Amino acid sequence: MEIRIKYMMAEVLRLGASDLHIGVGHYPSLRIDGRLLPVSDTGVLSRDDVEKAISDILKPEQLESFHRDHELDFSFTFRNPEGKEARFRGNCFYEMGNLAMALRLIPIRIRPLQELGLPPSLLAVTEQHRGLFLVTGPTGHGKTTTLAALIDEINRTRHDHVVTIEDPVEYLYRSNKCIVHQREVGLDTSSFGEALKRVLRQDPDVILIGEMRDLETISSAITAAETGHLVFATLHTQDAAQSIDRIIDVFPPHQQQQIRIQLSGVLIGICSQQLIPRPGGGRVVATEVLFATPAVRSCIREGKTSQVKTTIQTGAALGMHSMEQDLAEKVTGGVLPMDVAMEYAYDRKDLQRILFSQ
Repeated sequence: MEIRIKYMMAEVLRLGASDLHIGVGHYPSLRIDGRLLPVSDTGVLSRDDVEKAISDILKPEQLESFHRDHELDFSFTFRNPEGKEARFRGNCFYEMGNLAMALRLIPIRIRPLQELGLPPSLLAVTEQHRGLFLVTGPTGHGKTTTLAALIDEINRTRHDHVVTIEDPVEYLYRSNKCIVHQREVGLDTSSFGEALKRVLRQDPDVILIGEMRDLETISSAITAAETGHLVFATLHTQDAAQSIDRIIDVFPPHQQQQIRIQLSGVLIGICSQQLIPRPGGGRVVATEVLFATPAVRSCIREGKTSQVKTTIQTGAALGMHSMEQDLAEKVTGGVLPMDVAMEYAYDRKDLQRILFSQ
C-alpha cells in the first residue's frame, strides 16, 4: 500500500483535488470542486491497507499518540514523482473499530489576495498595527488560505515579528522582511490557551491563531489585540453578525457587556467566505466583508447585532458588502447561474430583491 498511498497523493495534485479520504471497506475518494468521487480502480480498502497507509505517513511518535488517543491531527510535506512539493493536513480516526484517514491538500505556494479572487479592500487590514480581524465560514472553504495571503502580504511589506499558533501547522512561511515563528499545538506547545498565555512575552507584532475554539482562546485573543498587537483568527460561523454573537455568547452572562465593550474597541473587521462550484468546473470564492466603523462599534456595544447587516449593505464606499451583494454581482457578471447563487445565499429573499431591482 505504500506505493498506492503515494500514488493517491500524487493523484490529488494531478487532478486538483482538495481532499483524500481513506477508510476500511471503501474505495479511496477524492474531493474535486466540492464533490466526493471514488477512485474505483484501486479496489476497496482492507483494514491492513488502511493501517499500512497510515503507518507509512505518520512518524513513530505520532503513530503511538494515535493508537493511544484514537485521534490525531498532523501535517507533512509530500513530493510527487515529478518533484512537485505540496503540504497535506491530515486527521486519523477510528470509526466502528476501524481506522480511517482524511488528508487535505495545502499548496506550497501562498497565493496573493487578488489571485484568490478576494476583495482588494482586505489589503487595508495588512496595514493595521493593532486589533482583531476574523475570517469565518464553513470547514473547507478557504479560511486558512485567506489568512495565509494576509500573513504573506505582511511578511513581504513589514519589518515585524509574526507568531502563528496552529493545530497543525499548514502553510509554511519563509521569513522575508518579517521574522516568522510557527508553533504547532501538540509539538511546540500543549494547547492554544497555553501558547497564548506565553506569546505576549515573545515580543510579537502579529499573532495568528489557527482557530478560536473556546472561552480561553477567545479571551486571550481579545487581550492580545487590546495590548497593541495585530491578531488574526478563524471562526466556524456563517456571517459577521453570527460571529460577533458567538464571541459574546461564549462568556458567562455577567461578563458579556464588558466583552461587548472590549470587542467593539479591538475589532478591525470580519471576512465571511464560501467556495462555490462553477458549472464548468473549479470553484469561486464569495465573500461578506465587514469593517468596524463607528456605527458597527456602536451596534456591538449596545447588543444590536441584528442591525449589522444593514450597515454592511450600505457600506460599499468603505469596502463592505454582504454575501448576497457579492453573489448578485457574480450572477450578473455571468460567473454563477442564479440557482447556484440561491443555494449559497445566507438570505435568499434578499438576493432575489437585489437581482430583481437591478
